[in-house]
Amino acid sequence: MSKRVRTAVFPVAGLGTRFLPATKAMPKEMLTVVDRPLIQYAVDEAREAGIEHFVFVTGRNKGVIEDHFDRQFELEATLEARGKHPALDELRKDLPSAGRTSFTRQQEPLGLGHAVWCARDIVGDQPFALLLPDMVFRAKPGVLRQMMDAYEETGGNIIGVEECAWEDVSSYGVVVRGEGPDTGFRIDGMVEKPKREDAPSNLFISGRYILQPEIFSLLAEQPRRRRRNSDHRRHAEPDEPAEVHRRQIRGQGVRLRRQARLSYGQRRLRTRP
Repeated sequence: MSKRVRTAVFPVAGLGTRFLPATKAMPKEMLTVVDRPLIQYAVDEAREAGIEHFVFVTGRNKGVIEDHFDRQFELEATLEARGKHPALDELRKDLPSAGRTSFTRQQEPLGLGHAVWCARDIVGDQPFALLLPDMVFRAKPGVLRQMMDAYEETGGNIIGVEECAWEDVSSYGVVVRGEGPDTGFRIDGMVEKPKREDAPSNLFISGRYILQPEIFSLLAEQPRRRRRNSDHRRHAEPDEPAEVHRRQIRGQGVRLRRQARLSYGQRRLRTRP
């Protein structure tokens, strides 16, 4: 029997440079969709899927994320005094219970793989979910819940994928689809941002994973890639989780069912017909 997934990791240390100047003083994860910040949608999705421990990998100037998941006594007292009980109830509903959140720092922006690796001591020897908050889905059940259903049947590593237009495959990491139904098929490979004529499919990795703890040792052992950042210094960067998954970890894909997706990385909302 597979170990239950109780922990979710949220990498929220990125600089949000694609959204400057909006993210100069505000973390990208706190940008709002209607009346809720991006990070709240991701946490709500994880909570619906049964997650009990929420791990945030933060960076400098991200303290407002920690404050968002804490009590605001002055605000609560003001709402109480003014009789605004629906608003007060909404605030309290969004809070994880005491002891359910952990925060750790990624001191340098060295990529997603490094951010995941920074959570290794908190996660420990347990499977965990990984959610990228800048991908927001509207779905019933939630996309992580769909992946949990597949995990409960098969265990192992699960990657959420969805279909994109063929002309957009060069913007994504796409998978080589193996045998199996949409609810759980083998992944035979992954190609990062292929040309349309070279793409093995139009199923792209959509920011949701369920991973086994072996990923941490694999991330640590992978050769470091070189990356140039905005000030032209070069940094070593560990491989991304999906890339390590492709080369050394067996797993399967789940084609996500959703009504809409908002990608803050591409600034567009797509609605399923």
